[in-house]
Amino acid sequence: MKKSIRYDIKGKKYIDTPCKYYFSDIGLRNSALDFRQLEPTHEMENIIFNHLVCSGYSVDIGTLERYSKNADGITVRNTLEVDFVCNKDNDRLYVQSAFSIPDTEKLEQEQRSLYLIDDSFKKMILTNDIFPAYRLDNGIYIMNVCDFLLNI
Repeated sequence: MKKSIRYDIKGKKYIDTPCKYYFSDIGLRNSALDFRQLEPTHEMENIIFNHLVCSGYSVDIGTLERYSKNADGITVRNTLEVDFVCNKDNDRLYVQSAFSIPDTEKLEQEQRSLYLIDDSFKKMILTNDIFPAYRLDNGIYIMNVCDFLLNI
């Protein structure tokens, strides 16, 4: 298993909160769990993590704090997560893993945290949906996970 530490993207510092752990081998994970917890969303995220690590990236979990007003006008703090903040040399890549994006509501949810990042590094959403890769108006790439795994 490999550990991924949470990283505050705006504050540019590591956070001492629970880490995420990813299995090096999905087959061994499934065997150890006696094939009881077969969750394609988690498996896809784990496979992406392993691929990024094998590609030489240092991979962390990104967090962003967002302040907004609720219906009563009270300021509320929301913490958003970026699945992977990937660093290699002077390059950085932000990756969201979304098993499927069936509608615009899900698309907005997945790009919300990426949209709030104020730098110019590449931002992507990887999905299991089959379609050609494309870029949104805000610069976020959307790509099939298999195409990503074959082309990085």
